[in-house]
Amino acid sequence: MPTSVKTFAAGAAVAFSLVFLAACGGGSDDAKADPQASATPAAAKPDLKGIPAVVAVVDQQEITKDEFVTAYESRFQQATAEAQTSGQPVDQDALKKQTAEGLVSNRLLLAEADRRKLTASDADVDKALAGYAQQSGAASQDAYLKTLADQGLDEAEVRTEVLSQLKLDQLLADEAGDKKPTKAELQAIYDEAVAAQAKSGGATDPTQAIPPFEEVQDELKKQAKSTKESAAGEKLLAALRKKATVTVNL
Repeated sequence: MPTSVKTFAAGAAVAFSLVFLAACGGGSDDAKADPQASATPAAAKPDLKGIPAVVAVVDQQEITKDEFVTAYESRFQQATAEAQTSGQPVDQDALKKQTAEGLVSNRLLLAEADRRKLTASDADVDKALAGYAQQSGAASQDAYLKTLADQGLDEAEVRTEVLSQLKLDQLLADEAGDKKPTKAELQAIYDEAVAAQAKSGGATDPTQAIPPFEEVQDELKKQAKSTKESAAGEKLLAALRKKATVTVNL
């Protein structure tokens, strides 16, 4: 039962930092290995025509075209991969709007994190960066950073993005509180996962079957934490958006 705090969303993905870092760190070799994938219509280039110099303004703070393009190209890469699987074309107009809204959400949440004086040490950034390098499948952290540099992100920019993500993580944890889930809550999450697998036809491979409840306590706790933080984050974001002055120029 995979879990991910990094995929928190409220209408649109907000954790762009790690979303595009993971994407940059991973996908190039697959594209080279499968020439047919790069030849399919779904692998079209992102349409960046008509993107304004200032994509959005959040409480008088601008979100620039460069910021938008970095985020959009990453999301387009992911959407293209999904389109190749589903056979459905990428709706670039909708994706652009989702990307802009996600950047607005990020800006609001990071501003709130700064207001609460949330931060992370260089050691925390180093540890997180090592984890992302491993997650990407890179041979080493240096190799990971080189891949990102080849795609236009120097180490200072990467570290800034990682710091932003750590601040977002702290903000969501702060908002959700530290109350531990009850056994009944964990059981409900487990039962839902088992039911979902059964509805999809069950595990065709016995190794893919969900283990007994007692064996997945740690994963269930992570899932409960992620769900709680997502709900708290959505509620916080709605409140921040209500108070903010936001203009989106797409």
